[in-house]
Amino acid sequence: MKWISIHSKKRLRILYVLFMFVAAAIVIRIFFLQVLDQKELTKKAEENWDREIPFANERGHITDRDGKNIVTNKLAPTLYFMPSQSKDIEGAAAKIAQVLGVDEQKLLEKMKKKEYLVKLAPEGKNIPYEKAVELQGMQIDGLYSGVDYSRDYPYGTLLSRFLGFTGYDTQGLAGIEYEYEKLLQANSSAIRLFTDAKGNNLQNVASAWKSGEDGATIELTIDVDVQQVVERELSQAMERYEADQAMAIAMNPNNGEILALASYPTFHPAEYQMVEPVIYNRNLPVWMTYEPGSTFKIITLSAALEENLVDLEKDTFYDPGYSMVAGARLRCWKRDGHGHETFLEVVENSCNPGFIELGQRLGNERLLQYVKDFGFGQKTGSNIAGESSGILFSKEAFGPVEQATTSFGQGVSVTPIQQVQAVAAAVNGGKLYTPYVVKKVFNPNTGEVIEETKPEVKNQVIREETSAKVRGALESVVAKGSGRQAYRDGLRIGGKTGTAQKVEDGRYKSGEYIVSFIGFAPADNPQIVVYVAVDNPKKTTQFGGVVAAPIVGQIIEDVAPFVGIEKSKEQLEKDYRWGDPITVKVPSFIGQTKDDIAKQHYPFRIEWHGEGTKIGNQLPEVDSVIKQDGTIHLYLEN
Repeated sequence: MKWISIHSKKRLRILYVLFMFVAAAIVIRIFFLQVLDQKELTKKAEENWDREIPFANERGHITDRDGKNIVTNKLAPTLYFMPSQSKDIEGAAAKIAQVLGVDEQKLLEKMKKKEYLVKLAPEGKNIPYEKAVELQGMQIDGLYSGVDYSRDYPYGTLLSRFLGFTGYDTQGLAGIEYEYEKLLQANSSAIRLFTDAKGNNLQNVASAWKSGEDGATIELTIDVDVQQVVERELSQAMERYEADQAMAIAMNPNNGEILALASYPTFHPAEYQMVEPVIYNRNLPVWMTYEPGSTFKIITLSAALEENLVDLEKDTFYDPGYSMVAGARLRCWKRDGHGHETFLEVVENSCNPGFIELGQRLGNERLLQYVKDFGFGQKTGSNIAGESSGILFSKEAFGPVEQATTSFGQGVSVTPIQQVQAVAAAVNGGKLYTPYVVKKVFNPNTGEVIEETKPEVKNQVIREETSAKVRGALESVVAKGSGRQAYRDGLRIGGKTGTAQKVEDGRYKSGEYIVSFIGFAPADNPQIVVYVAVDNPKKTTQFGGVVAAPIVGQIIEDVAPFVGIEKSKEQLEKDYRWGDPITVKVPSFIGQTKDDIAKQHYPFRIEWHGEGTKIGNQLPEVDSVIKQDGTIHLYLEN
């Protein structure tokens, strides 16, 4: 018995030690669970309990160069419903349907789904804020309003074919909205509601907030004021000439910043479903390719001057109305020719045979090389979605006829943005800048810059002295030549017209032309280059000088204050030709009385403003040029 007792005691001691080890392990485990792992375990438990009501953060804004919002967001709540929290789903559906004006049965089907949280879409997605407030006031069990946004366009259709649009879930589908989707997209916040398996709120667990992040802001090089002027003029041209389409680009030639980019017809980004996809899928200034016509002559002129092959004022040329090249008769737009002319007059008159002569002086290889050096035949690097590269003759196919037609802008295919890039280089001192339209991308909350574009010089294509000669010749085109309808008093505008027959399936279309004009100002120190092309204008003479030149002239006149262009008295006098309106310089009226004016019998109309006896101010200003039957506004001292 004694042996059994001793043996039992040993077993009891072993059991005691094991019990102490187990107890210690349990205590240690409890310590880990309650203290060290408490946060992580609580988080996992909350994940099993929580039901998130999304609160969308804002998609990134798109602004102009001065921070003006072109695309922003407006509050448009979205409704969510928890079926388990409602004792009367039918009644809830009836109330919601009445406020929203939607089909009650379709809404009820969604609300009866066996899900913990139902998104009432599309009926309850992006509803007006006032409707959300009204529904919340009804205190419908299980109904929640999630903060949501829809895109807002303060300027309506402005810049739409570049901007593109977003879809059902505010995801970029076209244009810059699509191209910069990853940066513009927001990371949504949410309210976390903690419920049991039946959807009932847990009494001892407070609701929580899950933070998201707003999308990045994209700042463009676009100037809204310039863009509005450009689009106004294109809109009027579309209506006046019943054109098929029209496009325009305005660029700062000294750094490549695009100030305006427009295509017509246009559309409202919030209503993109109402137009044909070809409208919103084609950003014409970078997508459309066509023969440039005479605007391309600026390249031939620049190359000939750079190679010292012509003296514009001393060298002369005889134009019989055509030029024979390898057995082909290449005609001038003026059938009977321009006769004897200086090469400056060749430029002013946009004389095709004269430019053929310049192209022949350059020779096959040099002409083609200059065309490539000015950026044709390849994308500009603007990074605008949908940009085309254009088409040039291959070296092997560049024979005498192709060389001749290229010299005056026929037989090659270019884009508007290529032309603006090239002409900017021709007039800015010879620097070929990469055009760009996105200035920077930044975090709107911290100001941190995510991406930034700096001006990039790709090539020095001609010398500054050559560029000065080109500017002078093109200013003469506007004062005395084919671009005279772009002339504006006090604004030294230079430029070149273009008229090109449209090509379809490799053949020229009878009676259909793309007419264009590219202008810049001021001629002595260009601050802006503006290109306008109108496709198939009707009810008018289809020449660039008739249709496009006055549009560019008006654009430059109206945007001059926005881009820092001041009027100058050192301007070439405009040649008067038959049919031109007769103009006169405005005299000074300041200090005179009404009686003094009445005695003079001036030909213009006079409108009086204010009261008093003497004139204190006047519009237009002294020495301005107006039509002989124009209106003078005189302001009396009081």
